Amino acid sequence: MTPLNINDVIEFVEQNIGDFHAKRLAKVDKISLKDVLKAKNPYMFKAKNVTTASEIIDGILSAYISSSEEGIFGNWLEQLAIYINQLVYNGRKAGVEGIDLEFEKDDKRYMVTIKSGPNWGNDSQIKKMIDHFNSARKRLATSGAKVETVFVNGCCYGKSYQRSEYKQKGNYHKLCGQRFWELISGDRDLYKKIIEPLGHEADTNNQAFKLAYNNLKNKLEKEFLNSFTSDSGQIDWGKLVEFNSGTVYTEAES
Repeated sequence: MTPLNINDVIEFVEQNIGDFHAKRLAKVDKISLKDVLKAKNPYMFKAKNVTTASEIIDGILSAYISSSEEGIFGNWLEQLAIYINQLVYNGRKAGVEGIDLEFEKDDKRYMVTIKSGPNWGNDSQIKKMIDHFNSARKRLATSGAKVETVFVNGCCYGKSYQRSEYKQKGNYHKLCGQRFWELISGDRDLYKKIIEPLGHEADTNNQAFKLAYNNLKNKLEKEFLNSFTSDSGQIDWGKLVEFNSGTVYTEAES
């Protein structure tokens, strides 16, 4: 184990956080009206008595962007976690499907799947993760490896129990927030130390993002008004629902 130098982490964050901002900005540039209108429930807007294009576009666009950002930033945090673990425990990206990180600590091998937060998946996604753990477990057994292997679902934020407990039927540990960052770094306070560096040049990057977002919002509102409002300016709910949910029939079906 090599004790973590927080300055190495700060340098990595400052040199690479721009990737997150660049990807979220690129995502905005690719969004179309079709993307956002087909991603949300038009019946809910009618039930809430939404009457303006601005309300509809603002509601669905902010939710669409937020979901996208969660994924982009989660992937970026995974890179940060792997980098930190490399510094301390010489960890590496695992060569096993479904495993993000592999390292040795205290005479044990750790195989970790990294997720953004604790509520990351549905039952089928969690089952898939467990299947990956079980496949890796079988591979290790046939290889003759004798070191104890610990499988971990690591979450970059959220809380864990005070003592690690095996999940029922899953046979893996779930470590979130402080306990996850401590596991991969050996530093109990790392989860707090990394928060400040993440704000590096955030104001500058967010100004560029805000401008792009507002321009996109204006563009989509204009397209919405042209496509889904009547001459009197009212929302044409029939046309909107048809676009969102109508069946596209083939010649044979029509």
